Amino acid sequence: MRLDKYLKVSRIIKRRTVAKEACESGRVIINGKVAKPSTDVNENDIIEVMFAKGSIKAKVVNIANHVVKSEAKLMYEIIYDESEEAQKEE
Repeated sequence: MRLDKYLKVSRIIKRRTVAKEACESGRVIINGKVAKPSTDVNENDIIEVMFAKGSIKAKVVNIANHVVKSEAKLMYEIIYDESEEAQKEE
């Protein structure tokens, strides 16, 4: 599955156009390499997304073309969430 579509389906990023723009601007890394929107995502890949208020690192657990909102979080496993760490410090 394409990276931009995976980010949207898993709801890590809400819209595919926003996911595409994040990839094109170099804010998405797969397995330590900057990724393009068309990069294939495989199970056990490590995805790092840099947002304005921090970054998130997740391991791809499952790939599905369509999931309901309640099951979207089952597609990945959070390894590190910088935004949660910042909230704990406040």
